[in-house]
Amino acid sequence: MSDANSLISHLIELRSRVLRALASVLLVFLCLAYFAQDLYRLLADPLLATMPENASMIATDVASPFFAPFKLTLVLSFFIAIPYVLYQVWAFVAPGLYKNEKRLVAPLLFSSTMLFYAGMAFAYFVVFPIAFAFFNSVAPEGVTVSTDISSYLNFVLKLFFAFGVSFEIPIAIILLCWTGVTDAKTLREKRPYVVVAAFVVGMLLTPPDVISQTLLAIPMWILFEVGVIFGAFYAGKADRDEDDEEESTSGSA
Repeated sequence: MSDANSLISHLIELRSRVLRALASVLLVFLCLAYFAQDLYRLLADPLLATMPENASMIATDVASPFFAPFKLTLVLSFFIAIPYVLYQVWAFVAPGLYKNEKRLVAPLLFSSTMLFYAGMAFAYFVVFPIAFAFFNSVAPEGVTVSTDISSYLNFVLKLFFAFGVSFEIPIAIILLCWTGVTDAKTLREKRPYVVVAAFVVGMLLTPPDVISQTLLAIPMWILFEVGVIFGAFYAGKADRDEDDEEESTSGSA
């Protein structure tokens, strides 16, 4: 009976955490909804800056001028609320972790959020201007560049997600080293394969041009090296914490 009550209490807490996370996204959305048009204009600036002088974006769907900005606002609301959403996840999981695990996981949650934001910022400020300038420069003569607002939104959201996830490479490597799946020495030995894999992933996640593929592959390789360094540190720290716990346990016995 106690096990059933414990399960129900965990489910109730999980529901509460999920509702709080959804409420945070909704609250941010309500605050940003009034600025939906301005936010889309800000998102479109990298493309508009590289388009020909008399060119403009178009809406091929009747409802696109309304739904595209609000779709952007909803996705942006989730991105902004990510720290609070992760806090709710942490608050639900933390009671089941050991003290040393809490010390190791808490910085990873903060770092993963910052790296995701860094990936999005890198895409917006570095990749978009270069990639869009390339696309517009190779347009055939006589072709008017007029990008659909919905297609553009879907395109940039995919790139935001791709770069955001790609910048999480150090976190993935740290977790792999921490859990013992691999170690820093093995990863260093596989560095040539990692470089090739970075360019393959860049080819799959970015538009079909060498510039954007390279702009994704090089940061992935650099982040891999950073992840290997911190992965070795985290793995060593975890081993030291386990030894300290064993010594304290044997001492108390």
